[in-house]
This record gives sequence, structure tokens and C-alpha cells, in this order.
Amino acid sequence: MKQIIPFAVGLLLGAVVTTSVQAQVWKCTTDGKTHYSDQPCTAKGEQMKPQSLQSNVIDTSADRAAAERSRAAAAEQQAGAAPAPAPAAPSNTCPSDRDITAMETKANSISLSADAKRFVQDEIRRARQCQKGQGNYNASDWNVSKQAVDAQSSLTGGADARRRAEAMHSAANASEGDRIARQREVEERNAQRQREIDERNAQRRQSQQQPGRDR
Repeated sequence: MKQIIPFAVGLLLGAVVTTSVQAQVWKCTTDGKTHYSDQPCTAKGEQMKPQSLQSNVIDTSADRAAAERSRAAAAEQQAGAAPAPAPAAPSNTCPSDRDITAMETKANSISLSADAKRFVQDEIRRARQCQKGQGNYNASDWNVSKQAVDAQSSLTGGADARRRAEAMHSAANASEGDRIARQREVEERNAQRQREIDERNAQRRQSQQQPGRDR
């Protein structure tokens, strides 16, 4: 019988387990001493069950999983820090409903000129657009608007105040800036046509007043 000395037991078990769980191993007792053999015992002994051999196999699955998590964490850290949160959207300060009501009262004043009335009505529309989220206004912007609306009751300064307010709206609201630019183009064309009409009328009157003209 081929016997394996006690100090080689661990090596034998490792070789048996790693090569095949079906390998046969006997646990023998001779003269009160226990040893292991790959042959049946000549004296007292027992064949070890495959289950008992299998229990000697070290389960490294948990270690492998931990190693995978460690590698994943290292890769994530190497990729860089998490992206910075997106900046908060800028706040949009708008006139209150009470402010709009005051402007509506102003627009109905019979003392306003046609241009002044049209401007106040535009300010009401812009204020309502602001409340719907259009534009990027602050409190100072609407202070310019309020001063311009109040200036429309003055005999002088109303036109300059309107231009200041329109410049403010053009900076705070791109779509309103385009609208103001188109409106100014229309006003300029109308003003040019009116100047041409006035010039022709002046020339006609002058020609009618020339001396010696046949009547």
C-alpha cells in the first residue's frame, strides 16, 4: 500500500481536490496514528467522501467580486470627478399684477399723445410676457420702464424716456429687441414719406405764391 506521510497530507488533499473531485482517498489508522492514502487501508480506516474533499476547496468568489468592485471604483475615480451641476437658470423679475393695472390706467389717460399711448400699451404687453417667462429682467430694468411710463405725461422728455426703455428691453429680451427694431424701421419709412409729402406741399405753396403767376 502506498502511504502518504502526515506532513504531505495537505499537499495530497490539494492535488486530489484540484485535479478531480472523483479521486479516491482513504483515511487510515495504524497503531493509533492517522494517515491518508490513495489505496484502501490494510487495517482500520474509511474512504473519504467526495463532499468532505470538496469542502477543502477555498471559495474565492467573494474575493473576486470585491476585486471587481475595487477595480471599478478605481476606474471611476481615474475618469475624473463627477461633472459640476448645471448653473441655475437666471431669475426673471417682472412687474406685479398691480403694476400692470397701474399701467393700464395710464394707457387710458386722454392726456397722452398717440405715441405715448402706444408706448404704454407696449410696456403692458412686455410686462405680461415677462410674467410668462420671456426675457431676462431684473428690478432695475423695470424701474427704467416705470420712469418711462411716468414721463409720458410730461410735455418734454417722453420720447427720450421711450428710447431708454426700448434699449433696456432689447438687451433683456432678444425677441422683443427684434420687434422694436422692425417697428423703428416702419416708423422711419413713415417719417420719410411724411417728409417727402411735406416737401412737395411746401414747393406747391411756394410756386403758387410766386409773383406774376397767371391766375
